Amino acid sequence: MFLPYSASCGTDSGSAVLSKMIIQNDQELQDLKMSGQKLARILAILARECRIGGTGLDLDRRARELMKQEGGQPAFLHYRPAPGLKPFPAAICVSLNDTVVHGVPEKEHVFRSGDIVTIDGGFVWRGMYTDAALTVVLGSVSRQARKLVSVTREALERALKVCVAGNAVGDIGFAVSSFVYREGFSVPEELGGHGVGHGVHEEPFISNIGRRAEGAKLKPGMVLAIEPMVCMGSGEVMQREDGSFATLDGSLSAHFEHTIVVGEKKPIIVTENK
Repeated sequence: MFLPYSASCGTDSGSAVLSKMIIQNDQELQDLKMSGQKLARILAILARECRIGGTGLDLDRRARELMKQEGGQPAFLHYRPAPGLKPFPAAICVSLNDTVVHGVPEKEHVFRSGDIVTIDGGFVWRGMYTDAALTVVLGSVSRQARKLVSVTREALERALKVCVAGNAVGDIGFAVSSFVYREGFSVPEELGGHGVGHGVHEEPFISNIGRRAEGAKLKPGMVLAIEPMVCMGSGEVMQREDGSFATLDGSLSAHFEHTIVVGEKKPIIVTENK
């Protein structure tokens, strides 16, 4: 997941912009599905190999190796989210504990029991970009921390159910926020999902807070990255010098994401691990 901070937050995107993410033919759809399946396999392996005693740098090295084996390229490596920002230095984002998104893999923090680790990957195969994320719990954590991860995963499932033609971007945000708030957690207002498919980040911005039927309308074939990010505290975030976003109050956060294609009755989840 990469997007400029508080940029692209409008929901009234024009049809000329939305058409960029609409699948044009069967070959594009098949290539997108293959890109998503490859990324799903990579993330599943990284999740299994994320363990106490390891580091984010270990995961990044492994991700590069796996992406090469799958015959594609890391979408995030050297990606510049906005003019003036530094290119991202890794193949994946590894966000620990209070880091919500865009965590830079590093070797200084050795994973320990109680850590919550989000692995976020982007993959390019035959020109089709996919984006997915998952959160891993290491060792012994509090019951509330486990609930945080469970609620975030469920928020994604609820969001996916409304990704059908005729609904709006606001329906996605409502599905996430209404559930998350009811469960006692919060959602960062500035961060959310986005269009994907022909690039790392495309319109529209998909807030995890929304009102039903408001915003850009969903059309069949639109390719979207749906990604609830949930915080245990206030939901306010700050951007660090390395470009990552962390909770302002230091509370824990979790993040799950899938790339989907909007359908008439239900979405195609291209990054679902099968």
